[in-house]
Amino acid sequence: MKKNSILLLSLLLALSVVLAACNFGGSEEKDSSSSDNGTGAKELNVVIASEPPSLHPQLATDSTSNAILQNVFEGLTTVKDGEVVNAAAEDVKISEDLLTYTFTLKDAKWSNGDAVTAEDFAYAWKFALNPENASEYASILYSIKGAQAYNLGEGSEEDLGIKVVDEKTLEVTLENPTPYFLELTAFKTYYPIHKATAEANDTWYAEAGDTYITNGPFTLADWQHSGSITLEKNDSYWDAKNVALDKVNISMVENEATASTMFDAGEIDFLGSPFQTVGLDVIDRYKEEGILNIADYASIYIYKFNTTGEFTSNANIRKALTLAIDRQGLIDNVLKGEQSPALGMVPTAVNGFEEDRGYFKDNDIEEAKAALEAGMKELGISDPSEISIGLSINTSEAHSAIAQFIQEGWHSNLGIDITIDNSEWQVYLDKLTNLDFDVARMGWIGDYNDAYTFLESYDSAANGNNDTGWENPQYAELLKKSITETDADARIDLMKQAEAIAMTEFPIAPIYNYTNLSVKKDYVENMQTDALGNIYLKYVDINK
Repeated sequence: MKKNSILLLSLLLALSVVLAACNFGGSEEKDSSSSDNGTGAKELNVVIASEPPSLHPQLATDSTSNAILQNVFEGLTTVKDGEVVNAAAEDVKISEDLLTYTFTLKDAKWSNGDAVTAEDFAYAWKFALNPENASEYASILYSIKGAQAYNLGEGSEEDLGIKVVDEKTLEVTLENPTPYFLELTAFKTYYPIHKATAEANDTWYAEAGDTYITNGPFTLADWQHSGSITLEKNDSYWDAKNVALDKVNISMVENEATASTMFDAGEIDFLGSPFQTVGLDVIDRYKEEGILNIADYASIYIYKFNTTGEFTSNANIRKALTLAIDRQGLIDNVLKGEQSPALGMVPTAVNGFEEDRGYFKDNDIEEAKAALEAGMKELGISDPSEISIGLSINTSEAHSAIAQFIQEGWHSNLGIDITIDNSEWQVYLDKLTNLDFDVARMGWIGDYNDAYTFLESYDSAANGNNDTGWENPQYAELLKKSITETDADARIDLMKQAEAIAMTEFPIAPIYNYTNLSVKKDYVENMQTDALGNIYLKYVDINK
């Protein structure tokens, strides 16, 4: 998933390369000692679905990269048991007008022994906002005074509300009161980077080794590209005494069925997003065995429309395709994970958006045909067979099964020919960025627990996470007002008004609200995904 770029479930890579590069096969004797390899060290074995596209905190956009980054870096705050807590920050003071946050840092160290300083945070944030660096997540910093103007080339770095008071004190001034700001500072784009290293080597993040300096509970000990990643406990971490795991072995396995086989054989200890996914073919069996965990997830599966495409530029064609999806049938017959139909842009797990907002009905074929007829008239088309649409997915058994189910529904109910195209993950992301598609799947995990994170991507066609070409001035203005609104109910209403506009023009087709499915071995403790899809390995323990 992109992000959270929720990004999201299965990505890709060559399994033959994976198995050659990782020590996860082998004998039964080897499997039985996988947690410590006979040394007494505590090791966790997991898999991800692909090579992480970027391990730079300010450049990463997807959930696979995030799964690594959030365990090797640490922000001013973090999330524990669903609550925001101080992390690199020892203390935070908020001004009475809720505009100024003063962070006092802990006496924390980088993995090379250097002190973590306020300048390291300021440097990282300014890197993300510098338009020359093209950070797709720069907009998540827009709460900071002057950030949007600087990122759009309309302001200067000197105007940013980021002030290094001294080595241990960072003062941040916001554009407007932002009630979830301390949730934002737990997100990867707000992580620090080691300034001296980054200035000396602009590709510091491309390999494991001496240049990959981190401040989190783990270090990036080894990175076999397209094969495996190894994390090791960071002895310089300020809270190292409370980190139980000594090593995390992460292989890259594209195929969900292979990952399930590895779990069944005891070769991996946990299976579930962001560490691959539970394959569709084993869900029923894991349910019967009583080991399948199903958790709420502030995440949504969508199809994005290229609103500049030959046919998908037409709002009525997009509406027809959106309404002619049998979401409940997809859940019952394909997904089987207790998901719920998504009938809006914001998942029902988000506060204030729990109920159906009434934008459209699931599998409303009558209205879909009416919209199709209107769209064809506007395009000067007399028969739906004249419409040819490509449906793009990244390589995954689950995404393929979903696409085939929806393809059949679109063809049988609307008479539209659909071609499914799948690509390797990084190629796929490039296609989205370049609008080289008609319809494309994406998952989106909330970056923080607020509806704004699901709506903000579409405030402008220039937004790095938009990938549709759609924008609407009234939509953007409502979102802008929601930022400054301090009354919680009024703010939710503004965001619902914005959502309603989008759900008349359909830049996306919401499909289903995720649940998070996972299985783990009995000896794995404190390992579960939170509502935003995060797994913090700092809290995980293994007791065999």
